[in-house]
Order: sequence, then C-alpha cells, then structure tokens
Amino acid sequence: MRQNLKSQRYEQIPQLTSSRKIDVHQAVSFINPQGNGTKRAVLIGINYVGQQGQLSGCHNDVGNMKSYLMNVHGFPESNITILMDDGNHTNPTRANILKAYENLAQSSRAGDTCFCHYSGHGGKLRDENGDEDDGYDETLVPVDYVTAGQIRDDDLFQALVSRMPQGVLVTCLMDCCHSGTVLDLPYKYVADGEQTEMSLDGKFNLEKLQQLFTLAKQMHGAFQSGGIQGVLSEICSGKTDLLNVCGGLFK
Repeated sequence: MRQNLKSQRYEQIPQLTSSRKIDVHQAVSFINPQGNGTKRAVLIGINYVGQQGQLSGCHNDVGNMKSYLMNVHGFPESNITILMDDGNHTNPTRANILKAYENLAQSSRAGDTCFCHYSGHGGKLRDENGDEDDGYDETLVPVDYVTAGQIRDDDLFQALVSRMPQGVLVTCLMDCCHSGTVLDLPYKYVADGEQTEMSLDGKFNLEKLQQLFTLAKQMHGAFQSGGIQGVLSEICSGKTDLLNVCGGLFK
C-alpha cells in the first residue's frame, strides 16, 4: 500500500493497529477462523454534499466494498448496515454512526465476523483527558460535525471496541486522515519503510486493561449470583476504583 501511494505521489503513511500482535509479513484474513458464525458489516461513506470540504468518491467506496463483501466473502446483504449522505440511506450523523457501532457490538457473538469501513474526513481535536502523547485525539468527521461535533477515538473505543464480545473477529478499514490510531488499540505498525513488525504502543497500559477485565468479570459474576451490592460497595468504598481503572487505560 505504501508503495502504491508513493507511486501516485501521495504522502500518506498507512498504519495498522490491533488488539494483538500480528505478523505483518504473513497473509491475514478478516474472516473469523473460530467457526461458522454470522458475518456483519457497517459501511459508512460521507461526501459532505453541499458543505465545505465536499468529497466525491466516498459513496462509490461503500458500493464497491459492499459488492466485495457479498460476492467474495459471502456477507448477507441483510447484515450490511450502510450510512451515507445520499438521501437514500441512514444519514451518517454523529449519533447514527455511534449507534450503528453499538448495535454491531450488541448483536455479535463469539465466532462472528465483523467488518467496518469508513470513508470520509478524519481530523484531530485537542485531547481533553490526557491520554494522548501528542496532545490530540484522532477523530471521524460525521456529516453534522458543525452542530454535533466530531467523533473522538475515545468515543469509538467506548461504542465499538469495549462492547465487542470475546471471540468476535473485527476488522476496521478507516479511509481518512489521522486514522492510524483512531481505535486506541495497543499494538501498532507504521508502514514507513523502517518499522519491520508490530510493536506495543508505549502509552497503552496493559496492566490497567487487565484490571478492567478482572473488574468486569467480578461484576458479571455478581450479577449472576445476585451479589452486585457487594461489588458496588467495594467501588464506592475505594477498594475497587472503577474510574481510575478506566481513566488510566491509555496513560
């Protein structure tokens, strides 16, 4: 990809991020190898029709991706959610985009395959919670960004990544600027011709993440046994600091 971009005089450097370390020298598949689960996709294309910064190819990108997923990988059309500002599909507003990702996570089960494609503008906003080394959050730019605001990487992590059940294989192709780390995942590969393998992002605190997973298991077990009051008491008393765990994930 880097070579193709360079040959056409583009300066963008592709990046790959993942929740686990991937051998970038080996072929990978976005189809879940764990079973014959359901295949679902969320495809978003925003041309910003009539707005400043209008684009022209994002709707075509969605159409091409839809055909590819259906014809090559057998995705049922009924399981493909499309958001486009063309007047015929769900409008890609901030609320609708986040809801589509939340619904994808909520409907998924272990063994399923999920594919997300976003084609539109990406941006950067000043970081508000101190979790970015460069001081900026990466963002997606919804069609109503002027009134509703942009979608921060923190929002995407909460809506999609943190809600996705274990055992689901999720692949996201973000065709926009500033999108390399827009999902806040721990492993990163920068195709700059110098990096040779994925490496752990230094700002990602795996110990804090493990604490959060442990707490989630405790909460789930408490709900199952009816002992949720005890867990909540620990949180309130400071024995289990939920806010610090969540807030410290990426520091």
